[in-house]
Amino acid sequence: MQKKEKATSFSKILAQTIKIGIIKSNLIPMFAGLTLALYTYHIDIFNKIPEIFFAFMGSALVMGAAGAFNNLYDRDIDSIMHRTKNRPTVTGEIKPKTVLWLGIFMSVSGIIILALASYLAAILGFLGLFFYIIPYTMWSKRKTVFNTEIGSISGAMPPLLGWAAIYPDITHPAIIGLFVVTVIWQMPHFYAIAIRKHNEYKAAKVPMLPVVKGVKRTYIQTNIYLVLLIAISFLFAPLSIGLMLVALLLGFLWLILSLFGYKRMDPEKWAKSMFIFSLFHMTVLFSTVIIYSLIGIIFKI
Repeated sequence: MQKKEKATSFSKILAQTIKIGIIKSNLIPMFAGLTLALYTYHIDIFNKIPEIFFAFMGSALVMGAAGAFNNLYDRDIDSIMHRTKNRPTVTGEIKPKTVLWLGIFMSVSGIIILALASYLAAILGFLGLFFYIIPYTMWSKRKTVFNTEIGSISGAMPPLLGWAAIYPDITHPAIIGLFVVTVIWQMPHFYAIAIRKHNEYKAAKVPMLPVVKGVKRTYIQTNIYLVLLIAISFLFAPLSIGLMLVALLLGFLWLILSLFGYKRMDPEKWAKSMFIFSLFHMTVLFSTVIIYSLIGIIFKI
């Protein structure tokens, strides 16, 4: 019984250290990019079973490595913020040296496994990891109000990874559109979190936009990004008018919520509604891409 409890405790500590929840959520856009490539180039899914397996395994390992390195480096910030103060790297339930070696092992093995799918997937996996650790975690997160924009590059890598694992050419407008939509989506999403957790970010001296420039500036910048999100939807047109219309509708609804919600709600309620819709937006968009692509593959549409 005691051994079972220790095993459960260790698995929980490991899951928190590598941010298993973020891994799961990021594998969805990765799969969206993967299925989109299969559909775009009319590739039989059964001919790509090994690449699909390598894409999932390699992506999960690289994402886990990013989470481990981030937790290791941000221990000082995490100890101040309420939502992160109980992370194992803060409480001492896992040693920093253990986290470091875990991150190195997952990085190397993840990139090698991605290379078994395609060399481009491995390169993108490395770039995503690099951008998350160096430009974002170790520099911009603590130094500039544009930390969200810089971090969004690594955050948008999953669709590219999925696509590159199947077809090593990421110049098609559809995958460019999915990548750029994922980049732009992150600003309204994380701005909303920053407004809701304003005091925590302020205490930790993390220069999030609402903390440094205020809610009004954040509202204006959010709307600019939402307009860009709407414009980018047209990149889906060469592949599917249906996907383009779904992306356009979601973008317009989000912009309307922002414009009218800001006037009728206090900042925290507005931010909460924006955060909830951001999750709805990505869930619907990626689900639509996956379902549309799988239907197209199965019925050879």
